[in-house]
Amino acid sequence: MQNSQSREGLPRSLHSLLHHVTFRQLQIFMAVSRHKSFTKAADELFLAQPTISLQMKKLVEAVGLPLFEQIGKEIRPTDGGQDLYAACRDLFRTFENLETQIADRKGIRRGKLRLGVVTTAKYIAPELLAAFGEKFPGIEFSMKVSNRDEIIQRIKNTEDDLYVMGQVPTGEVDVEAIPFAWNPLTVMAPRGHPLTMAEKPVPLHAVAEAPFLIREPGSGTRHAYLRLFAEKGLKPNVAMELSSNEAIKHAVASGLGISILSIHSLALEGTKGPIEILEVEDFPILRKWYLVYPRGRFLSLTAQKFVEFSASQEQFITDRLVKLWPDLAKYL
Repeated sequence: MQNSQSREGLPRSLHSLLHHVTFRQLQIFMAVSRHKSFTKAADELFLAQPTISLQMKKLVEAVGLPLFEQIGKEIRPTDGGQDLYAACRDLFRTFENLETQIADRKGIRRGKLRLGVVTTAKYIAPELLAAFGEKFPGIEFSMKVSNRDEIIQRIKNTEDDLYVMGQVPTGEVDVEAIPFAWNPLTVMAPRGHPLTMAEKPVPLHAVAEAPFLIREPGSGTRHAYLRLFAEKGLKPNVAMELSSNEAIKHAVASGLGISILSIHSLALEGTKGPIEILEVEDFPILRKWYLVYPRGRFLSLTAQKFVEFSASQEQFITDRLVKLWPDLAKYL
């Protein structure tokens, strides 16, 4: 039997939703689903919490299914809520693309780009966005900086358009990954540290024995160098655990220990300051930066343009890294 249709030619179930659901309700629903909280959604949208609750009650009545369930202190989407979230995500992206296409036909380049960025990538992502913005001045950007574990969760929740990562999370989530630049990890020490005066290359066991400053669990950089130490049967002499690259850089410069960081982290101060790059066996660890997104996901036109633009910048980024640390050219 065929589904009955309304006079507009739409299936009656869809016709009913269109008459009883508003875009504002769907926007509120998306915010509640992302934050798992009515209060946080209200803060994001500058609405009173009773307004959020009332609109979600009307949306549940229109859909005819419960959309949220309370688990502990969190409000999580039900199976029906997850279906609606996926539909809303596609709907809003379709309208964003339409807005971009209309603006292009008017001769105005417009669009939105949401980036999720692992902590170390905060040194490269803003420069890419700035250069992209010069080429497409009508683009609006947002960038969320988190550690690797938090970015993986954002991928699972499809909270952003693209993600910049140094390690593809193939074991945690099914993604597409496009490499666009080198991300070499090197051993860094305070200027004048005994290892800076040792015979080169410094043996890896000497690095492991020195007081070592380590990133917090969940860091992709930490995962990369701990794997190398483990492969060599070594364990670093951890003096302190810190939660950010900036904190580690300050601690290294203060003489509290040595560490392993991306060369990109020295982009502002260079290698002539209080931190020195050591030539160490098995280093640099040559990693890549990747633009990552869930496999099968439809990219917005703006996200597609950003992927193409980032790939075109690979040689420029490589040249800048070699200028920062000329010895890198021997390894690329």
